Amino acid sequence: MYFHGGGWVIGSLETHDGTCRELAAGAGCVVVSVDYRLAPEHRYPAAAEDCYAATRWCAEHAAELAIDARRIAVGGDSAGGNLAAVVAQMARDRGGPGLVLQLLVYPVTDHDFGTASYRDNAAGYLLTAADMRWFWGHYLGDDTARGAEPYASPLRAASLAGLPPALVITAELDPLRDEGEAYARALEAAGVAAKLHRYDGMIHGFFGMSAIMDQAVAAVREATGTLRFAFSRR
Repeated sequence: MYFHGGGWVIGSLETHDGTCRELAAGAGCVVVSVDYRLAPEHRYPAAAEDCYAATRWCAEHAAELAIDARRIAVGGDSAGGNLAAVVAQMARDRGGPGLVLQLLVYPVTDHDFGTASYRDNAAGYLLTAADMRWFWGHYLGDDTARGAEPYASPLRAASLAGLPPALVITAELDPLRDEGEAYARALEAAGVAAKLHRYDGMIHGFFGMSAIMDQAVAAVREATGTLRFAFSRR
């Protein structure tokens, strides 16, 4: 299950088609790309609920889709990484489906603009701090207090125990770097097998730039290798 990035406001199946194709080819798996509702027309938690509903539907209709319901992973980049982390929590909290991996690529994990990476990478590296304030504003609307809820900010969950293993990929020159890395550490502290890989010198969005960046090729290769391993264990 792949959830595209775009700050819950932009992005589409088309913008992330290349990434999904690379994951499908590299991991040898079916990739279901989810066309969830976007803000501001559909504010939090619409996107998260859509992604969870799609994941549950695919598990329940696995035979029709010719997939294995015992081997489902969730993944996404940026806001899509947020949604993948949230769907993993929803699946745990709501009794399924079982997941074998969460692939979190520079995920949004906390409604907090005070990290060092927000300060150090506020401008000049594609995604800006101002952009993130704009995205969060559209996602939450006037009810900013809901940003503290774990299905908006998965880092704030009371417990991360019982979640599936995770690969967390971050970029050095990204406002979201610190919260993604904090989530990986929190998962590990909760007893979840979590691998963190920061790609030095990279900016937000690099994962989708394999046509021009060797580091992106390496990151996609790491993601597909991790997916293959997760699927092989069931």
